[in-house]
Amino acid sequence: MSTKPLGAQISHMLKDRGVEVIFGIPGVHNQEMYRGIEEAGLTHVLARHEQGAGFMADGYARATGMPGLCYVITGPGLCNIMTPMGQAYSDSVPMLVLSSCLAETEARKGQLHQMRDQEAAGASVCDWSVTARTADAAYHLIDRALTEFEVKRPRPKHITVPIPLLEGNAPSAPTIGEIADLPMASEHDVAMVADALAEAKRPLLIVGGGCTEAEFGARQLAEKCGCAVFCTYAGRGVVSEENPLHYGSFLARPSSVVEIAKADLVLAVGTELSEVDLWRDELGHQASLIRVDIDTESLTSARNTEKMVLSDAGCFFDAVLARFEQDGVELTSTDWTEDEVQAAKRKWRGEITVERPGITELADAMRAVLPEDTMIFSDMTQFAYGAKEIYPMDRSAHWHHPYGFGTLGYALPAAIGGKIGVGDQPVVAIAGDYGFQYTHQELMVAVELELSLPIILWDNGKLGEIEDSMVRAQIAPNAVIQKNPDFVKLAEAYGAASTAPKSLEEFQTELAKALSAQGPTLIHVTPETVG
Repeated sequence: MSTKPLGAQISHMLKDRGVEVIFGIPGVHNQEMYRGIEEAGLTHVLARHEQGAGFMADGYARATGMPGLCYVITGPGLCNIMTPMGQAYSDSVPMLVLSSCLAETEARKGQLHQMRDQEAAGASVCDWSVTARTADAAYHLIDRALTEFEVKRPRPKHITVPIPLLEGNAPSAPTIGEIADLPMASEHDVAMVADALAEAKRPLLIVGGGCTEAEFGARQLAEKCGCAVFCTYAGRGVVSEENPLHYGSFLARPSSVVEIAKADLVLAVGTELSEVDLWRDELGHQASLIRVDIDTESLTSARNTEKMVLSDAGCFFDAVLARFEQDGVELTSTDWTEDEVQAAKRKWRGEITVERPGITELADAMRAVLPEDTMIFSDMTQFAYGAKEIYPMDRSAHWHHPYGFGTLGYALPAAIGGKIGVGDQPVVAIAGDYGFQYTHQELMVAVELELSLPIILWDNGKLGEIEDSMVRAQIAPNAVIQKNPDFVKLAEAYGAASTAPKSLEEFQTELAKALSAQGPTLIHVTPETVG
């Protein structure tokens, strides 16, 4: 085995494990990690801020299904990337952050980038955060992280390596064995679910983000059993909007409880049914609830669960469908009707049109232009809040949003990471005027890499969602209106193209042009654009 500085060996190890891209920023503390990047054949993307690097890694992981890798420095580098780590944790994104750290922090004080407890700080926003004290430990922890991404609920990990260890020579990493299979439901659980579905007259299937790689099985099961379907925001596209019994992503509408209460069996797969899925305390079901999830914590998170099944979603759907075929089960015809489902959807779309003036029109105009395989990354902005309920998706994992942690500044860097991951496939970012200013410096990365990336900037000149919330709470709106820069000139200063359409028709024309432009295009849209 060849001997090299550990920092270089880590890059070679990652390349051997299938990693292609590293996001990060070099510094004197982590420069040893950069010794092996080019030699290993890795691509490094230089962010303008570690927060941007983290969101890029998140977007890359969501777009490709591959882990997003980041290199950051001791102390402030880790602190800056903790917000993206928290977002990746809440949204089940496989991200591995490798940071340098000081070898001694108790006997020596006043060192550059010194933190009281870097490992503990990282642990507060990720699955686990540990320090590698030897080269073998570093290799083991990296393999542990990459393996867990494959066989458990994917969540970010943090490995920090002392600077002297990165600088010291080490043998190359060992080869890795075959990865174990995904968790699969027992025969007993499969039979129990199959029997319950066979007996149900009004089965309701709820699919979440854990089903994004199980489209085929979810669609087959829904059709075979005559299930009505709801999807969470993260589960959009798992079941096609063309299914006449698909209620869509209106689960958080208060009156969805009326439709859910009609079910005589509820099967929730790959979803936490969390606050950000429902925006209420209870799902609203009257019938038995069966939960299926790869994560035991999610299985026990909702009240009134009658049965819990520990399984990967894809394995579960395949097993239940195979059980039906094996037993030759003739399923009862469904009591759900297309008319009741479509009537509810029309009602909810009408509510959004009233609540968020102009959003439905802008979303419809956008959809008419974008190719079907477009991947969308959105920020915490009113345009996205409305559009992700009404915008129909024909495939999963193509609209990415900071759902759980709910951080501002996500869309632009995540879209950059996603675009790097998918290449020629169209990618669009949707940001609000306030959130865009959190990470707009990453626009320079898109310019440098000549990424064809339309950035739709919804500018209402204020924190509109917060203003509305204050009004509902009978609080006089305070600190919700800000002075914005000239976004068109700001984009041009970075070397990006920019445009400010005055109508929906002009917006569609500019969006179509931006999809094929060499480099990013900022499309500045205001309520006046919609008319």
